Amino acid sequence: MNTDSNDQGRLTTHVLDTANGTPAAGMQIDLYKIDQTNKELVLTINTNHDGRADKPLMEGSAFQEGYYELVFHVGKYFGRNEDISFLDEVPIRFGINDASEHYHVPLLVSPFSFSTYRGS
Repeated sequence: MNTDSNDQGRLTTHVLDTANGTPAAGMQIDLYKIDQTNKELVLTINTNHDGRADKPLMEGSAFQEGYYELVFHVGKYFGRNEDISFLDEVPIRFGINDASEHYHVPLLVSPFSFSTYRGS
């Protein structure tokens, strides 16, 4: 049996700043666990120089099936000099139905648009 952590289920993310063509370094991201009546904050991180978390957001026994939400603090990241930014917080709600798999949730973002997908 291979015990390499890459063979275990985990959640990762990566944020790319498409307006500047760079990784989105220093962006705050909140991870929430969602159930029928609650939204519980699991963790808050800031992306590193490569626009990634320094380690998986969840792995091992903490990585469980269910619904989750990543909230990307885009307005703060872009530091718009406006009273109201077009994009402020970008929430991405998703489900994990197999805790043995790798779930990667990337975000491509500018001050005025975003895109996501299930990555690898």
